[in-house]
Amino acid sequence: MRRWLWLVYVAVLCTLPMQVAFAVEPAVAGGTATHGMVAQITLDGPIGPAAAEYFDDASKRAVADGAVAIVLRLDTPGGLADSMRQIIAGMLASKVPVLVYVAPQGARAASAGTYILYAGQIAAMAPATHLGAATPVQLGGATPMPLPKAGEQPAPAGSAAKDEAAGDDAESHKVMNDAIAYIRSLAQLRGRNAQWAEQAVRGAATLTASEAAQQHVIDFVATDVADLLAKADGRKVQVGDRDVTLQLKGASVREYAPGARTRFLAIITNPTIAYLLLLAGIFGLLLEAMHPGAMLPGIAGGICLLVGLYALQLLPVNYAGLALMALGVGLLVAEAANPSVGAFGAGGLVSFVVGSVMLMNTGVPGYGVNLGVIAGIAACAAGLLALIVWLVFHSRRAHQVTGDAAMQMDIGELLEPVEAGGEAWMMVRGERWRVRCDSALPAGTSVRIVRRQGLLLWVEPL
Repeated sequence: MRRWLWLVYVAVLCTLPMQVAFAVEPAVAGGTATHGMVAQITLDGPIGPAAAEYFDDASKRAVADGAVAIVLRLDTPGGLADSMRQIIAGMLASKVPVLVYVAPQGARAASAGTYILYAGQIAAMAPATHLGAATPVQLGGATPMPLPKAGEQPAPAGSAAKDEAAGDDAESHKVMNDAIAYIRSLAQLRGRNAQWAEQAVRGAATLTASEAAQQHVIDFVATDVADLLAKADGRKVQVGDRDVTLQLKGASVREYAPGARTRFLAIITNPTIAYLLLLAGIFGLLLEAMHPGAMLPGIAGGICLLVGLYALQLLPVNYAGLALMALGVGLLVAEAANPSVGAFGAGGLVSFVVGSVMLMNTGVPGYGVNLGVIAGIAACAAGLLALIVWLVFHSRRAHQVTGDAAMQMDIGELLEPVEAGGEAWMMVRGERWRVRCDSALPAGTSVRIVRRQGLLLWVEPL
């Protein structure tokens, strides 16, 4: 025991310098930031929990490293409202100005990206980019909203005339008016075109980069990050409650990449990955229940189920769809455990497919389970169900292979002659049995078993 303690002590002493080096390295790296350093954060893809956590973590590290500004490079089809609001809240609370830049060429700031663009102290776009289509989408489907007629100005948010024309339910109006008020407040805070912002939400209006600059939706068009910093240099912006003059021309740019946790969160919050993790967890636990002691299915299934549930609580999940999926799995298991004519299995398959389609809000850009995956799993389940039903019917037509019913009418061979009403030995199925026959038969005669009485078989000539 003392020898082992000494070995552990020496190992700790040997690794101590490495631990100190790793602990000091981030501080040294952060301390080398110059006064003119600008941090660049890239949001590429749907806006979700991983993107929100990435921006929050990267912006705090950038401020701690002495960044004088943050360039948020944006290319997104939209995303979740909660994650978008979390990013905007971080932008508004930032101690340094945030320059939102839609790039590279061909990128877009659609839906949630439009709100984020409006929230930046500087809003810029690269050539051949566009923004807009910021109409909110509720869980359960898109909300139909009327488009303004040609030459007609959109009615004020929450007006009675617009509500009567829409003819939608009160909940849809609440979501719509809340979104309009939110983007108008951002436009008024940054001094941008609030009227077009309302059109982007109410009528899903869109603009190209040059059109956005002409209508004062963005500040200017920039070809790259260096051009962005040069054009933003000298402008006065409001950061919190103070006015700041940007001094960015020629500043160095440092890229802040997402960390390991953020990348892992981005993987598991992909709706298709979360869906597959959920199924892997459920079927792993079912396999463990059917084969106790296998260990691996239960352990892997438990891990997958917990990770999948964690991802689902971060995503816009329809709990009616989740309940239908659970019901479908239960019915499929019932069909496998107690085979019927396929009623349980067919109902479970329909319930599972419908629940899978309803599980995610496919109206939110980038947040829907791949229908091909659902179709593939449904096809596999249908094939398994058909196999179970075929085996059930086949087993009903098959002959018994054990017990008295299987032994009756079996054919064997007498090992010795038997007199009428007497007993002798015969070979059947590789076993020696004592038999009795009503007629006299010579040895080697083939006989058929009629019935069994204890360990005695009654036979008759073949």
